[in-house]
Order: sequence, then structure tokens, then C-alpha cells
Amino acid sequence: MNLFDKIQETAAFIRSHVTARPAVGIILGSGLGGLTDIISKKVVLHYSQIPHFPVSTVKGHSGELVFGTIGDTEVVLMSGRFHYYEGYSMDAVTFPVRAMKAIGVETLILSNAAGGMNRDFGIGDLMLITDHINLFPEHPLRGHNDDRLGTRFPDMSQPYDLTLISAAKEIARKLNIEVKTGVYVGLQGPTFETPAEYRWLHTIGGDAVGMSTVPENIVARHGDMRVFAMSVITDIGISDTPVVITHEEVLEAANAAAPKMAAIVAELVQQIG
Repeated sequence: MNLFDKIQETAAFIRSHVTARPAVGIILGSGLGGLTDIISKKVVLHYSQIPHFPVSTVKGHSGELVFGTIGDTEVVLMSGRFHYYEGYSMDAVTFPVRAMKAIGVETLILSNAAGGMNRDFGIGDLMLITDHINLFPEHPLRGHNDDRLGTRFPDMSQPYDLTLISAAKEIARKLNIEVKTGVYVGLQGPTFETPAEYRWLHTIGGDAVGMSTVPENIVARHGDMRVFAMSVITDIGISDTPVVITHEEVLEAANAAAPKMAAIVAELVQQIG
């Protein structure tokens, strides 16, 4: 079965189990599963139920597709994403974005936990992503292009929607939440970066680094979706002395910052709706 047919089969399954028709999709990163608390009228599909969906293997990713409302706006939220470092193909990593598009999602909100490389950043800061640098070894659009899914050569001059970034800044100001802006670097992982790698990534223009988001953004843009993305800075890689980083500490920092992110996302979703 080709990719397009798999997407249609998945979309048909979702429509047969859920009456909601969300126009906004949200994908949560490590430690940010608590954002599901802002959703009302929930209908939950476990990934294992959904045809062609992989199953997340990472601690801090619950593996549920949650349908419901934020305010009056219908949304679908992925609590737990898939990563290239888990051994999945890029088609599998980005398949949920394709499925969201097929059920009517036009705006995608991405979140992640990221390592900071900007000396103005601190642990727990929120960074609105304005651009990215793709350093994954595999491009999610490599291979045959199905014109039903998007154009062969997608424009990436505005990977993250400027109107949504501006709206999020204003929301943060009204909520008295400080936010940073910056460039996200996407790497394969699963190792955290060495001190030399952090310095190099900052030198080439990165402000934060992580192991997700970029493939999902590219596929969303391929499908002509608007994208907004935000990072929680969970560790600082630019340091005069080596700092040991553990996944548990990343989860702890992400969980601590999640309420601030949830507040911004909730208001942004309602404005989109």
C-alpha cells in the first residue's frame, strides 16, 4: 500500500471513531503531556488502535491522539511523538502530520524540549521558533513525490507562520510571560550534544537544539499547513565547564515550564479558531 492510501485509510478510521473535525493540530514534546489538561470534551485514541500509526517508545510520551476543544475551537493533540532516532523511517515519523492534514487540520502547533545555545537563555525559558536548520541525515520528502500530498519543491521562506509568532508574543505579553525567539537546530540524536557541537551549532546560527520538530514542520509545509512552534529550554549547552545532561532532568524542566506554554497555546488556539 502506498503512502497516500495509508493516509486515507487512517483518516477514514479516525472519522469513523471521532465526530470532531479539528482545524488545529498540536504535537507535544518530552515532558509536555500535561498540556492535555487544557482540552475539554476529550475523545482518546491510543496509537496502537490507529492503522499505520507507530507506537512511541520514549519515556515522557504517552502515545495518545486526543480530540476535544480548547474554548470553542476543536483540536486534535498528539500526546507523544515519534523520533527518527527510535529507528522509524521519516515517513513514519511524519505520518501523523499527514493524517492530521487528511482529516482537515490546517494549522499545526509543535512543541519540544530543547538544549539552549544562546547565553541569554536560561533553563525553563520558552523560545518561539522563528526558523530552523535541518541537520537530520534523511530528508522527509526524499523519494517519489505524490502531487496529491504537496508540490515537489516546497517553499520554505516562511517555515513558521509570522502572524502566529506575532500573536503569541502579544499573548505572552498580556499574560506577563517572558518569551525568547530563536532558530532551532534539528539533529538525529539520541545522544545529547558534545560541548564542541554546541559551540558549532551556535556558530552556524542556532539558538536551541533538539531531536524533533524539523521533519514535522517540513511535511506540514509540504501540505500547505501553517506552523507555529515553541521550545522549552531544558538545559544550557553553552558553558565554561562541562554540564552533565540526563533525560530525567529534561523532563523535570519541561514539566515545570509546561503551564506557561499551555497558557500561551490555549489563547493562541482560540484566536486561530
